[in-house]
Amino acid sequence: MDCLPHFRREILAFEAAARRAAGADAAPLVPSCPAWSVSDLVAHLGGVQRFVAHVIAERLQEAPDALANLIARTPSAALDLTFLRLPADTTGWPLPEQEPNRGPVPQTLVDWFADGASALESLFAGRDPAERVWTWSQEQSVAFWMRIQTIEAAVHRWDAENALGAARPVDAGLAHDAVGQALDVMAPARRAWTKALRGAGERFRFRRTDGPGAWTVRFDGDDVRVGDDGGPCDVELAGTASDLMLFLWHRLPADRLDAVEGDPAVLDRYFALVPPV
Repeated sequence: MDCLPHFRREILAFEAAARRAAGADAAPLVPSCPAWSVSDLVAHLGGVQRFVAHVIAERLQEAPDALANLIARTPSAALDLTFLRLPADTTGWPLPEQEPNRGPVPQTLVDWFADGASALESLFAGRDPAERVWTWSQEQSVAFWMRIQTIEAAVHRWDAENALGAARPVDAGLAHDAVGQALDVMAPARRAWTKALRGAGERFRFRRTDGPGAWTVRFDGDDVRVGDDGGPCDVELAGTASDLMLFLWHRLPADRLDAVEGDPAVLDRYFALVPPV
């Protein structure tokens, strides 16, 4: 899948939602990210995208020192965070210790996001996707960052629109790809990053209803095995590609999808096996 057109569409839609929010007297809360307002969401996505741009632009082969602080959103004066390219005037910008920040969304914050997103898009367009750079995954390439950042932009665009009361679904092709990413890459990563429940042979099937696509995932101890062999499962969840993606990214509850077959109690275990981070 060519991620670049999807990335461009999603960052422009996110920016549009952020600018609509900036017209309000207070930053709307983000229901799908309970600790955040739209200001916090803009700061988060803008910071992540500038971090990724820094990795690609500098062709870094190892994790930058700023990684832990960026994830924790607690910058330290001892670390070089110049890659964020903050403007001289950050009046009204959100502070991590005050989340959710409810003051008006600053236009300067949205401008900063837009500039950083455009710079990352240019890097994605100008680099060989196979070029080796550091990532948190086993796949060490620009292509990995392009794929995961396209998905992250889509998820957070949905968050921002949802905060304003009208979230559009994710493009079906992108969502289909994101379901595979959630199971093949994110599920093992989230289990490694957290104190996840050990698997006991649970089998989950996710079936797409708006096109071809079915994924079966089995949890055995610490192993995650993905592949649809058509065999019996403990529970099957069916929905559009967008709804399945948003469920796997903790945005939609199972009862918002088209159908659940099997034992719903086993479905409740999925996020104990794949905890949010």
